[in-house]
Amino acid sequence: MKLNLILSLFAATALCVPSTEAPGLLSRYERRSSKARSNPMIPAGTPTKAEGPDPAAGEISANPTEYSSNWAGVVLTAPPAGSTFNSVVGTFTVPKPSVPSGSGSGTYSGTAWVGIDGDTYQNAILQSGVDWSVSSSGGYSYVAWYEWFPNPQVNFGSLSVTSGDVITVTVKSSSNKKGTATVENVTTGKSATTTVSAPCSTCTLGGQNAEWIVEDYSEGSSLVPFANFGTVTFTGASAGDSAGGSVGTSGGTILDIENSSGTVITSVTIPSNSEVQVKYV
Repeated sequence: MKLNLILSLFAATALCVPSTEAPGLLSRYERRSSKARSNPMIPAGTPTKAEGPDPAAGEISANPTEYSSNWAGVVLTAPPAGSTFNSVVGTFTVPKPSVPSGSGSGTYSGTAWVGIDGDTYQNAILQSGVDWSVSSSGGYSYVAWYEWFPNPQVNFGSLSVTSGDVITVTVKSSSNKKGTATVENVTTGKSATTTVSAPCSTCTLGGQNAEWIVEDYSEGSSLVPFANFGTVTFTGASAGDSAGGSVGTSGGTILDIENSSGTVITSVTIPSNSEVQVKYV
């Protein structure tokens, strides 16, 4: 990533409406409502070359692995020839997070989402998903959201989510300046959808990336303390393109999170062409 992009990741602000099921964490969501942001992929470490599939890890093809400070999951880094990505869908179960072993007191968070752009194309991201938080005192909070980067997250305040809920997230672009984000709580039968527009003339979509990601998102200018999320598995994962086709996950690049100490704390595999499994290790 270019230095000027890294320095500008946290420049924009907007108002979000909190939705939480843990009263002890409500004040935290109020404090972060104008600051929370899911960001483009921030590289960390050195990419590794694919050395062939690892059946023991569930990989079905030789997928290159790269390391990031904030993203873990799979990215399709280019659409089929002559087309652009215009939709991404995935289903996952909301995890019950925990405080990482050896960590101090405080609140630890993370998020799972699907999106268009943000990896090799970083002008914009159309994305939607679910945040989770856990406090060292035992409180939990979950919130569904959408975002058109560089604007920050906006919460679907009317949609309740909690750990164990099965969630299907879909983002679609109708043009490079407009799209929709939908979060469906399959468990409760409730859903929320909204139309989203590019917040500036230079932050339009390129349709060059599609992704299924667990992220250490940011508040203000810093990444939040990252929660142990266990395992998040995206199923029914696919990306649509402007030629009317659909692409699965098997040709994607794997991203694992390397923390500031140089430790890789996630393990990502591709069990099938419609799945992405992300483990906290």
